[in-house]
Amino acid sequence: MTDVASVPVAVLAGGRATRLQPLTDAVPKALLDVGGRPFIDLQLALLRRRGLRRAVLCVGHLGEQIEAHLGDGSRVGMALSYSHDGPGPLGTAGALLRALPLLGDRFFVTYGDAYLDIDYAAMLADFEARPEPALMAVLRNDGRWDKSNVLFRGGRLVRHDKHHPTSDMLHIDYGVALLRRAAALRIPPDRPFDLSTLYRDLAACGMMAGHEVERRFYEIGSAAGLEEARAHFAGRAPE
Repeated sequence: MTDVASVPVAVLAGGRATRLQPLTDAVPKALLDVGGRPFIDLQLALLRRRGLRRAVLCVGHLGEQIEAHLGDGSRVGMALSYSHDGPGPLGTAGALLRALPLLGDRFFVTYGDAYLDIDYAAMLADFEARPEPALMAVLRNDGRWDKSNVLFRGGRLVRHDKHHPTSDMLHIDYGVALLRRAAALRIPPDRPFDLSTLYRDLAACGMMAGHEVERRFYEIGSAAGLEEARAHFAGRAPE
């Protein structure tokens, strides 16, 4: 079985975070204070604790601040590299496509505003046992934290649609996936493209498996999510 430490993770941290303005006018979302630390420090500490050792930060808006803060990753015990969006927005999938030369044949992908405490090694083992080129972590949500957007049956995503959820969707995209390079190469190179659209299309073609997790997520993509995350991490000792 592949050691999870050898598999990189792409962290999508390039968005403008308009829902959090004016907090993000001069500071990127990943560097917002949560529990007395920049959120990206919490996220990378979690990934390292779960066995990951290499990350590619996909940055855009104010990304130079993230790179200046983290450097090569030696301070946080990880090997870090950076992929910059460039002059125009690429969308989450477009940013992933640009970072592909740094990621190799298979990799995790997650969002820079999500704290996802799961067993990444178990997810990788599940991925290696499946024929599909993509695997999404899913949580039985029942509409609790956001709109459920996944129809998950028999270990496979039957349907995933972030924008048009249906009543039979009981699970939610947890925010982390494993992809083979071939799956990422389905991203069109000539226009901005959203990762949820790639996932929707992969699921529709029977190319995306699901890995069910049970622990809830925290996110700072919205004002309410940021407030909840700050409350959760307040007073906790550094990890």
